[in-house]
Amino acid sequence: MKVKISKWGNSLGLRLPKAAVEAADLKPGAEVEVTVEGRDLRVRQPVRRTRYRLADLVAEMDRLGPENQPETVGWGPDRGSEIIDDAYSRGEITLEDILKRKPVAEGRKAKNLPPRKLKTNAARRRRHRLG
Repeated sequence: MKVKISKWGNSLGLRLPKAAVEAADLKPGAEVEVTVEGRDLRVRQPVRRTRYRLADLVAEMDRLGPENQPETVGWGPDRGSEIIDDAYSRGEITLEDILKRKPVAEGRKAKNLPPRKLKTNAARRRRHRLG
């Protein structure tokens, strides 16, 4: 079917006939994708992606029951950077112990030293200009 392109502000507008709108099930305000392939212009509805909330997914997993859970895959022994060997992983301290600790200050503040004065290259630059 042929349609006419008309000026709409600084853009061009394309009016869709009623038959095309009904066939594509479009509503006013619907978003469409416009792609250009060579000299062809293609207008189509975007692929709808359903968004899931984690709480909904967990509730569905609980509803289906443990018989529908996937098998656990054995990947072999831990090696390399995935091994964590600290007091928490060994069970020597708890999360509450970690949260009660004061953060360790870093650098000059931790040693109670006064801030350093920034050294400038002004004298060196003057000597360079003088020759």
